[in-house]
Amino acid sequence: MDAYKLMKELRVNYEQEVFYLPKETGLVLIESSTRDDSRISAKCRDVQVEDLWSLTSFFGYSTQTFVLAVNLLDRFLAMMRIQPKHLSCVSLSCLHMAAKVTEEECDVTSSDELIRIGQARFTASDLCRMEKIVSEKLDFKSKPITALTFLQLYHQIALSHSMDRKETLSLEKLEAQLKACLCRISFSKAKVGIQRSDWITAAQSSNEFLQNIAACLKLTIFLSILFSTQPSVLALSLLRQQIVAVQSEDMLEIASHIQRHLKIADGELRLWSERVAQCLSDYASPECSKPNHRKLQWIVSRRTAQNLHCSRSVPELPTIPEGGWGESESEDSCEDVMSSGEESLSSSLGSDAEGPYFPLHYRQQKDRGHLLA
Repeated sequence: MDAYKLMKELRVNYEQEVFYLPKETGLVLIESSTRDDSRISAKCRDVQVEDLWSLTSFFGYSTQTFVLAVNLLDRFLAMMRIQPKHLSCVSLSCLHMAAKVTEEECDVTSSDELIRIGQARFTASDLCRMEKIVSEKLDFKSKPITALTFLQLYHQIALSHSMDRKETLSLEKLEAQLKACLCRISFSKAKVGIQRSDWITAAQSSNEFLQNIAACLKLTIFLSILFSTQPSVLALSLLRQQIVAVQSEDMLEIASHIQRHLKIADGELRLWSERVAQCLSDYASPECSKPNHRKLQWIVSRRTAQNLHCSRSVPELPTIPEGGWGESESEDSCEDVMSSGEESLSSSLGSDAEGPYFPLHYRQQKDRGHLLA
């Protein structure tokens, strides 16, 4: 696709992205809720999204599936008042709906398998009913426009204007960084809620705020820029950060051209670029909570393992003629099969665990697994 068609498609998506944003009032209520409330808190939402990231990597789903699932989850939570005990069912329903839209039919895991691996406490019929509720409430008929939509378009536009620098911008790296940002509810909000104390401080600093119309107008314009964001701005912030990291002047000019084309204010882009940088910095720190793949490993006691071993039925096999295989060779082959079977589940961290841009937490975990083996 040539540059003109890409820019035209970019403009169309930019005008339609507002229809796929979560309701501002609903997300503000989520952020203002505490653990004592009966509503979903921001912490609960973030933890659930991290679990969706783990499941996405475990089943080998694409980034598009994860981003779509988060979009459906946030829009539904912002629209409906959900009790914490139902959050797991809602999130897995969104993931299953997203997978059926973006993945090949043969690659979509079954409802029973999704519930079992997700360690949820509901049935497949509960999951099916919840999918219908989510689909009806969100009028889910087509793929929504998300930050990943813009990230992929930005990447194509950048490469189409500088063919000699293809290796400098990694789409895989951008997608992994986008996942980290979406694990924080602040990057899913159409507008960030303004606390009452902020208005009081602003009023005091503007010299009788209510009586000064000029100051009121200036502050309103400033707050509209400061506290509004869209998926297109988040994606452009991620792109600019990587361009600055690779020190490419020509690509930085391309990013500036995209900014002018979409009429994104400098202050808005600067603000969210700083927030993206802070989020990724916090995410890379060892104190930050990250998706934990170890939760997906089955851990059973010795007694349970013995019961499983005794109850397992072994089919009758035909007798192997003597001289067909050497005894040592057959034993070695059985050991190979057992070792490969044991290794497949524990080491399946997905493609996200590769690359220098991914948090050190996963790479160290994978290295320890190889050492123990």
